[in-house]
Amino acid sequence: MEKSRVLIVDDEADIRELLSLTLQRMGLDTDCAASEFEAVQLMQKHGYDLCLTDMRLPDGDGLKLLEHVSKHYTATPVAVITAYGSAENAVAALKAGAFDYLAKPVSLNQLRALVRSALKLPRANQQRKSGDTEAGAGDFPVLLGDSALMQQTRQMIDKLARSQAPIHISGESGCGKELAARLMHLMGPRREAPFMPVNCGAIPENLMESEFFGYKKGAFTGAEQDKEGFFQAANGGTLFLDEVADLPIQMQVKLLRSIQEKKVRKVGSTGEENVDVRIISATHHHLADAVKDGKFRQDLYYRLNVIELRMPALREMRDDIPVLAREILRKNAAEDGARREPALSPAALAALQEYQFPGNVRELENILERAVALRTGDRIETEDLQLTPPAAGAEIATGDLSGLPLQEHLDRVEKEAILQALEKTRYNRTAAAKLLGITFRALRYRMERLGIN
Repeated sequence: MEKSRVLIVDDEADIRELLSLTLQRMGLDTDCAASEFEAVQLMQKHGYDLCLTDMRLPDGDGLKLLEHVSKHYTATPVAVITAYGSAENAVAALKAGAFDYLAKPVSLNQLRALVRSALKLPRANQQRKSGDTEAGAGDFPVLLGDSALMQQTRQMIDKLARSQAPIHISGESGCGKELAARLMHLMGPRREAPFMPVNCGAIPENLMESEFFGYKKGAFTGAEQDKEGFFQAANGGTLFLDEVADLPIQMQVKLLRSIQEKKVRKVGSTGEENVDVRIISATHHHLADAVKDGKFRQDLYYRLNVIELRMPALREMRDDIPVLAREILRKNAAEDGARREPALSPAALAALQEYQFPGNVRELENILERAVALRTGDRIETEDLQLTPPAAGAEIATGDLSGLPLQEHLDRVEKEAILQALEKTRYNRTAAAKLLGITFRALRYRMERLGIN
């Protein structure tokens, strides 16, 4: 079997020798270049499975070489080596399409992890081309839809799966942000490692550090044994931080350091341990606005939002509603053991395509599940959908509230909104909080204050 070949580009001879020896011990062939010119000459003679380049070269910089490789050798991932503390260079390289980066002094453990991930790319792409995602084979998730917007979204996900750059996914609640993150993981080089989804809004603030970084036995009352955190559990894979805007400021500081240094320290530990995770974050809030309001650190924002993927709302893809509805009905019928799924009447389908869907695909799933249970015939009719004005975004019906004190009036409106959200999400409080646009902790507080069980 032919060995993988890596090109190392650095003007320091001792760095070239160290990297070359390390990779050769991993069973790889290496070539070295001391300048951008030498690197280009070597690439014309040989094919490389990875290019590892310093950002500062005597006749140019790593970004220029990255641009050349991306243009002429699209199958070759490029990783860059940046000076210690040069976060701006690392972010610039990732935005320009670098696979990943290493900071000087180079950690050999981090180097080995990066190389292993990069060399899995061709195999991962081959599996992608086999038709898994298009056919929906096995448990591979699928983003359905033939609209131009959905096709662009799928193409972007396919491109981002090749990179190790931090990705921030924006979009409304229920539009498939976690599904997009899972696809990027499964289509990339980390697909055989864990995908760890974390709802940042559902973790009590006093437990965040131990949940993210783990703890040592005896670190606090109740810590009866060592425990790994989310970073350790996702090691080698992807850590998906959902509703990242809900992180408290103090936790944002610690998260930033872990992302930059690629190291974590367990609560109660004196030492740090290396972690190799790809970070994908998401929120239905506008992170830039949170930065302006002082609720989100700007430095963490730039670290997480290296590349942004916007998931479109369902109302922007009305032509995709028929295929989505059929697939949801087919899946529900299969789970219920039914021979065939019920069909939508033309009028019901037209009503769905006119609906605004504030809860996006998640709301479509709930509407259809309810309609299947309520229908009296073989087909789902418009009345079975129960597309009421409140669900369409109109004012909440609260009856005659005239003469009530202002606070009591507001409490009734708030309680009605929460109950409707809970009913829509089948009393899933996390999903209800997303639908309402508030954090899980805020919903829990409001439910307790309003006496909602």
